[in-house]
Amino acid sequence: MEITSGWKDAPGKINDVFNFASDLNNMGILMPEQVINWKADTDTCSFTIKGMTNLSLRLDEIRPNRLIRLVPNGKSPFEFDLVMHFREIGEEQTQIKVELNAELNPMLAMMAKRPLQNLVNIIAEKLSYQKF
Repeated sequence: MEITSGWKDAPGKINDVFNFASDLNNMGILMPEQVINWKADTDTCSFTIKGMTNLSLRLDEIRPNRLIRLVPNGKSPFEFDLVMHFREIGEEQTQIKVELNAELNPMLAMMAKRPLQNLVNIIAEKLSYQKF
């Protein structure tokens, strides 16, 4: 199952936006309020989704100023990756899109689709509001 935010405009140079997003210390402020117990360093993070599960993520792939891919770090309730795409649309303007690819059975997919869509939308939206 693939869930994608729309492209969001972020006021900043692509290098600044990308560097901010690629440091997982910064990702905590991009998460929805249901995410608690945030802990991070530059390339791993762990957190709790309130009332659901604990997750840990790590940077898996970085293509400078183009793509950041996060994957589960250790045990996860399902296989997935979280991908942030970046494209420059002007010297001081960058676009961001967040995508989540998950391996879910049909029943779980039906229940998880809305919360996961909310997650990618919130991350993209909050990233677009940051000052770079």
